[in-house]
Amino acid sequence: MSETKSKCCSVCCKSSWNQLQDLCRLAKLSCPALGVSKRNLYDFEVEYLCDYKKIREQEYYLVKWRGYPDSESTWEPRQNLKCVRILKQFHKDLERELLRRHHRSKPPRHLDPSLANYLVQKAKQRRALRRWEQELNAKRSHLGRITVENEVDLDGPPRAFVYINEYRVGEGITLNQVAVGCECQDCLWAPAGGCCPGASLHKFAYNDQGQVRLRAGLPIYECNSRCRCGYDCPNRVVQKGIRYDLCIFRTDDGRGWGVRTLEKIRKNSFVMEYVGEIITSEEAERRGQIYDRQGATYLFDLDYVEDVYTVDAAYYGNISHFVNHSCDPNLQVYNVFIDNLDERLPRIAFFATRTIRAGEELTFDYNMQVDPVDMESTRMDSNFGLAGLPGSPKKRVRIECKCGTESCRKYLF
Repeated sequence: MSETKSKCCSVCCKSSWNQLQDLCRLAKLSCPALGVSKRNLYDFEVEYLCDYKKIREQEYYLVKWRGYPDSESTWEPRQNLKCVRILKQFHKDLERELLRRHHRSKPPRHLDPSLANYLVQKAKQRRALRRWEQELNAKRSHLGRITVENEVDLDGPPRAFVYINEYRVGEGITLNQVAVGCECQDCLWAPAGGCCPGASLHKFAYNDQGQVRLRAGLPIYECNSRCRCGYDCPNRVVQKGIRYDLCIFRTDDGRGWGVRTLEKIRKNSFVMEYVGEIITSEEAERRGQIYDRQGATYLFDLDYVEDVYTVDAAYYGNISHFVNHSCDPNLQVYNVFIDNLDERLPRIAFFATRTIRAGEELTFDYNMQVDPVDMESTRMDSNFGLAGLPGSPKKRVRIECKCGTESCRKYLF
């Protein structure tokens, strides 16, 4: 060094605090900065439980210790374990798997290898889903939290999915920002010139509770970044994002992942946007042929005025990526305009068609049709999943519907 006096510096570390503590314990080194001292140097943390046995009424568990390889796992009597949550989850998984295998729910004295292996895989899956849940919540910009749950199989997080909060604009597409905003003192009760909706010759969308009062098919024009009104303006609903706690869960009827609400949602309330990558119809046609062969698609035509652009939520998307189809849905699609007024590029918002109970799955109709009677627009057919597929119905691969409702049409497309 050219300087006679060294300077202190800090660098980012890719290892977590817990991982660094584990390294200290493995090396049997005390580190005051990490809180590892001689007093707790030999404190161990249970990562998960691998096996179970009962000897003379004493229960023992094979413990995988966090930070140590599988070869260092040890059998421990129950009284030595303080991990109440992990113990409860282990027995819950064990009882559920015993019932699935048509065995008695009471644990046997020894687990057969296949059952023990299943419990290890389940424990690893839970850890992976918990990490994914943390990643989703770290990336979300909305108030509503996201939880993840799979009590059905051993599938973990999707391998190719990136959580985003707003449209990702594809190559060759430009979103033009709005140039003017409203001058209202009170957008709901004293709108100047009809506020932003009036400026576009449309009606105010919401009541004083933020519930949509327009018929499906009519566009929603919210206040924008150039408006005089503030964040609490009653005409700022969709732009505030998801406000309900939601759960991504694995369905038990072969429909893959789904989304349920953890809170009661009132009728006509905003629930979420459909977010993804905006692409041209030509690119959608190319991708659609690939997705069609895979038997799944996340393409949503933006055809409010003309079919020029499509939203693809296959790789980039938000929680709406996991919302399933139903022939009797509880969500309705609306076209929304905020900072971009190009009618070819609306934002797609889902509103509740009825009161939705806590714990109920959220669904929308992938092939939604809107009654054009008395509508200002007859172009509100979402055509979800049809983008890019061949024009002739005879050439399409018919996808069976599994929604299970009384009004089921039997096929998605």
